[in-house]
Amino acid sequence: MRAGSRAEYVEPLIPQDAPGAGRVILRDGRTALLRSVDGMDDRLRAFVRRETGDVRLQRLFGVEDGADGSGARTLLGVFQGDRDEHGLIAVGGWFQSAPSKPSAEVGFLVRKDKRGLGLGTILLEQLALMALRRGLDFFTATVDPNNREMLQVFQDSGFEIKMEEKGAPLRLGFAIRPNRRSVEGAERRERIATVASLRPFFQPKSVAVIGASRNPDAIGRRIFEYLLMNRFEGPVYPVNPSARVVGSVPAYPSVSALPEKVDLAVIAVPRDAVIPTVEECGRAGVRAVVVITAGFAETGAEGRAMQAQLIETARGYGMRVVGPNCLGLLNADPKIRLNASFSPIFPPYGPVSMSSQSGALGIAILQYAAEMGLGMSNFVSVGNKADVSGNDLLEYWEEDPNTGLILLYLESFGNPRRFSRIARRVGRKKPVLVVKSGRTEVGHRAAGSHTAALAANETMVDALFEQAGVIRADTLEEMFDIAALLAYQPLPAGKRIAVVTNAGGPGILAADVLAGMGLSLPETSPELQKRLGEVLPATASRRNPIDMIASATADQYRRVLEEILASPEYDAVIVIFLPVGLTPTEEVAQNITDALGTMRDRGISKPVATVLMGQGVPAALRVGDMLIPNYRFPEGAARALARAYRYAVWRATPEGIIPDFDDLDVDRARALIKEQLAAGASWLDPGTMAELFTCFGLPWAGGRVAATPEEAAGLAREIGFPVVVKMVSRTLLHKSEWGGVVLGLTDGEAVRAACQGIRERLAQAGRENELDGFLVQPMIQGGVELMVGVTTDPQFGPLIAFGLGGIYVEVLRDVVFRVTPLTDRGAREMVRGIRGYRLLEGYRGHAAADIPAVEDLLLRLSRMVEELPEVVELDLNPVMALEPGRGCRIVDARVRVARASR
Repeated sequence: MRAGSRAEYVEPLIPQDAPGAGRVILRDGRTALLRSVDGMDDRLRAFVRRETGDVRLQRLFGVEDGADGSGARTLLGVFQGDRDEHGLIAVGGWFQSAPSKPSAEVGFLVRKDKRGLGLGTILLEQLALMALRRGLDFFTATVDPNNREMLQVFQDSGFEIKMEEKGAPLRLGFAIRPNRRSVEGAERRERIATVASLRPFFQPKSVAVIGASRNPDAIGRRIFEYLLMNRFEGPVYPVNPSARVVGSVPAYPSVSALPEKVDLAVIAVPRDAVIPTVEECGRAGVRAVVVITAGFAETGAEGRAMQAQLIETARGYGMRVVGPNCLGLLNADPKIRLNASFSPIFPPYGPVSMSSQSGALGIAILQYAAEMGLGMSNFVSVGNKADVSGNDLLEYWEEDPNTGLILLYLESFGNPRRFSRIARRVGRKKPVLVVKSGRTEVGHRAAGSHTAALAANETMVDALFEQAGVIRADTLEEMFDIAALLAYQPLPAGKRIAVVTNAGGPGILAADVLAGMGLSLPETSPELQKRLGEVLPATASRRNPIDMIASATADQYRRVLEEILASPEYDAVIVIFLPVGLTPTEEVAQNITDALGTMRDRGISKPVATVLMGQGVPAALRVGDMLIPNYRFPEGAARALARAYRYAVWRATPEGIIPDFDDLDVDRARALIKEQLAAGASWLDPGTMAELFTCFGLPWAGGRVAATPEEAAGLAREIGFPVVVKMVSRTLLHKSEWGGVVLGLTDGEAVRAACQGIRERLAQAGRENELDGFLVQPMIQGGVELMVGVTTDPQFGPLIAFGLGGIYVEVLRDVVFRVTPLTDRGAREMVRGIRGYRLLEGYRGHAAADIPAVEDLLLRLSRMVEELPEVVELDLNPVMALEPGRGCRIVDARVRVARASR
């Protein structure tokens, strides 16, 4: 990192919904609604006057006139289903008396019976996020020294609180820029609340099935029966207003008529009855509801409106919702045995938890997992994800001691940036394995730049998964192949794989896949070959793959496997057996498990995958409580092992930091963009781009714009020859298509001729009126041409691209992508990730490039597009990477701005 940088920039917290709006989860797991409120609202006046006699707070919230009665004010209210003051339970706000100053006074007030639930901290965090987005960076607060609860909120915030004035009241001040302590504290509090909110789904003490029917084919009846058949450890209440008994169990006409409050209600009633049913559950104190019923957002505008009303109702009562339009959920823990779904399959208990966005696939998934012997802890069909999402479940399973591996089937993302952040943290403890459907929906944007033309939606998904350490499987079958290995086998400590087989063909197939995915098959050492020679016949191959030939016995499999596992030469083993001789497959399987048991007793633990191709072979072999996955074909075993190794490398590599820079002028950059948008600009002119790049320390090559060929010649003499002349146009995007770049001009006449030639070519095409001028730049000598670009997705945010530049970017497509914000590790991986990286190292007499300067450019660009969401598209092409110590230069650039959508 070059001069002008400092330790670390901490990314602000990414809330569950938009800052200042949507759902918040309290410490007890109940939900509430966060909304902006009007300072002159009668309900706010009544609330503040009732809850406090503090005139200062009344003025801060705009309830009373006074010194704080004018100026910029932002107020947030937290609401629940209580009817007092329309459910208002807390209010917070900041007041900026002098709009020219980047600071504001902050305060919050929580209803007396709702204190201790984290509301003050939530309001402070949300207000700080909103203030940062409006350019504020400092809060002050006036606190009574006896108000220990308020002081504790500020202390726990993680912000560096300073005492500005002592006495009564205390005057506090603190910068609201996030730091590692403030963000980690907020994430920890959020995780605790999320886990508490989901616990009633997975560990309910009692369950009600609303819509439990006497019709044996009805979904409600099946759910009720499966709860009983799978021996749920708690009371199950059928709710049916038209029946006194369901399945020999007394039924109840409503939730409110039940003999006790239930934690979980499963709703399987007609669509129009769902919202009144949820309302009744809220009044009855239900903590969690699973809505099986379909007909909501998946059906169109009317359904979306009903779904919004459903969630608004549930949140008003502090309830969480799974669904609607879902299969339900399961918890296979023997202490609970909950099947709150209409799946007839109840999987064996094990370390895997899974969420599926597709209910239709749910039963097939559970059936396949059971056939493979893959034990599951939890399964959730999230349906429309109206409330509980994959992000929530990741946080729950992160803390769940029964979950060792997380599987997700995704069709869409709700908040991909938040998913990335959570998955990155969870993946350090437990593997996250995903199938994301929809690969064929290309979704190219209007091709305004190279980057936008190259980046499809799947490019963003792949980049996000790569950074977050998420293991992506292409199919459900591959997902379970990988899961079978990750669930029970240790991660490979290295990439050295041994293949043991009794047939050459399958061994070669495995070797091809392993090598193609970056693993190695080193040849056995002479010492190991000698030991193997004591076991195998002379005709066997003792190299790698180790081909024991068709006559291999079960005992030979055991002894060879023991030698390979004991050897420090290999990190993992694939064992292949084809029934081509007289040895029974079952006998080979038993000897393999014996060998693994022996090695385990000796403290040797390496991942092993088997490919036993014969009749009567189980889906997995068992050694004590450990399963060894068995694959149908060698390629499946090899792919699973390669994915596990790649994940192990990611997990073992330090995460990296987002560097901070102390030479940035973010305020000036924001003002520049604001001016351009006010003037109706879309693509920035070269002068504005140059000033913008200077604000972020980006190495612009320089140059000035001329209106005429004569003026261009004069500028060239001032700059010094040789120079480059380029056409300037806000509408003609690719200069090379119009002969709009002329290099190596050594005198004024050549400059005039180049400019005139550009004008004539455009005139011939009828496009001369789109010429805005001529950019004259110094000629950059030498270096490697690179391209750096950014395109912005409303959901994913900015996607940064890096590759070889000039015309090669679209011809060779040697480009690496990452979702911002970029860490120093991410920048290193991007630069080294292109196939043309050898050019940067120096190749066949060409000088090496200043690689640290290229990484610095990537990091600064990432910071720029994070700070300026109005920058929606950007191309730096070419960027000339010069020799070590000479840095790099942005030779040509295009930047498009628009009103921020994120």
